[in-house]
Amino acid sequence: MTAPLLSVRDLHVTFGLDEGSVRAVDGVSFDVLPGQVVGIVGESGCGKSVTMRSILQLVDEPGRIKQGEILYRMPGVDGQPETVVDLTKLAKRGPQMRAIRGAEIALIPQEPMAAFSPVHTVGDQIIEAIQLHHRQWRPDGSGLSRAEAREIVVDLFRDVGISMPDQRVDAYSWQLSGGLRQRAMIAMALSCKPRLLIADEPTTAIDVTTQAQVLALLRELQRKYGTAIIFITHDLGVIAQMANSVVVMYLGRVAEQGPVDAIFHAPKHPYTRALLRSIPSIVGQTQVALPTIAGTLPHPFNRPSGCPYHPRCDERKGPECAARVPSLKPVDQGQSVSCFLHHDSSDTQ
Repeated sequence: MTAPLLSVRDLHVTFGLDEGSVRAVDGVSFDVLPGQVVGIVGESGCGKSVTMRSILQLVDEPGRIKQGEILYRMPGVDGQPETVVDLTKLAKRGPQMRAIRGAEIALIPQEPMAAFSPVHTVGDQIIEAIQLHHRQWRPDGSGLSRAEAREIVVDLFRDVGISMPDQRVDAYSWQLSGGLRQRAMIAMALSCKPRLLIADEPTTAIDVTTQAQVLALLRELQRKYGTAIIFITHDLGVIAQMANSVVVMYLGRVAEQGPVDAIFHAPKHPYTRALLRSIPSIVGQTQVALPTIAGTLPHPFNRPSGCPYHPRCDERKGPECAARVPSLKPVDQGQSVSCFLHHDSSDTQ
């Protein structure tokens, strides 16, 4: 069995505020295999982005990783064997984390307009990242010249489908359309050939035509470079196209995870089933209201007791759902679920 490239184990992230402590991530665990696409889905506020920012040690204050491990398999250098590094033990601004961030694990943020500096050209920003990491790779600290790095950026722009790459490399982010900015951000994320790419809702701010182009581009680049991808979205249609496996999150916890076919064709958790029912169907009846999930995501300072989904669940089993928190347990080949419908009420966390 292939060893995971990344393993998140019992991750807890809290934000200490004046009103109290918010558990943004509450015991999340999942694996990412080399070359695979893992989809992370759930409603806004369920902890998807905080989980991914934790991997890169980019959680803003007053947030902190309270508990858990994020194990990353580093490649061997000069014939040495691979090593496993716990990213939670590294200093946020330390040299080891800075070497991993961008070179080993890269991020495509939600809004490229906010990610790019408006006073520097997009090319300059990518050139700087390439030169920085190239110096880190070489024992003598030597790096690429600016001209060499620029050629790499031009080639990357061409690979991601940016027309006139020689000219666009000198453009500012505000001179590019939303689709071109997104492609430039993908080029930046791929500039140092990372082994793991985190795409945080990369299609949210663009129109559906550009969205289809970006998804096709990511699939092609994933096949070309063999990069593993964590794809965060609330759009299950996108996950069906992109992912090999799926992690369904609710209120900072994993409700269900498993292969994409199992999640879509044999969902186990009531929340997963409710999400799938809410998707419009091309074969469904017209002029009929779509099913909705009752209630709303609870306020972070008013988390329900027991299973976090039980106040909205139309399949709750009994009083144990309100009294105990179910553990994430395997129920089928490669599929796990956190629900008393599939486990004994003694399986609690």
